[in-house]
Amino acid sequence: MSIQKKSILLFLAAENFCEQEFLTVKNIFLRKGFNLFISSDANSLCVGGNGMKVKPDVNIYNINKNNFGAFVIIGGKGIINYWDNQILKSSVLEFNKNNKIVASICAAGVIIAKSGILNQKEGVVYPDYKKEFDRNGVIYKDQDVVVEGKIITAKNPASS
Repeated sequence: MSIQKKSILLFLAAENFCEQEFLTVKNIFLRKGFNLFISSDANSLCVGGNGMKVKPDVNIYNINKNNFGAFVIIGGKGIINYWDNQILKSSVLEFNKNNKIVASICAAGVIIAKSGILNQKEGVVYPDYKKEFDRNGVIYKDQDVVVEGKIITAKNPASS
């Protein structure tokens, strides 16, 4: 497997990312031998909902999508501020266009929905945000995880 396919880019909100989602995903990927890189628009550190601090490896504005095999957006209360972020939506589109995995957890699924790649496809998001899926043509499935080709959506922190 190429280095690029073994490299995963995680996006964290600058503030109030979900620490449980981040740590679960991070630990699973590292155990499986993947290389993880953290991206954000934070100027220095990302701060989780319970105060955990994480230093991003790369600013979201400077990522080279060719270096990664997958893009995972971590949820949390802070991700709501990124629902309309054009850089994130274009990153989702670029990864998808290049047949790479795009994944989201919890409220982050709205970013994928708003990118348009889930239009008339199935996905899941934290139930409070189901209306955002409806508005963006996503067929909501009440499941823990929905896999639609190379698009993976997870419902909540426990689904990480």
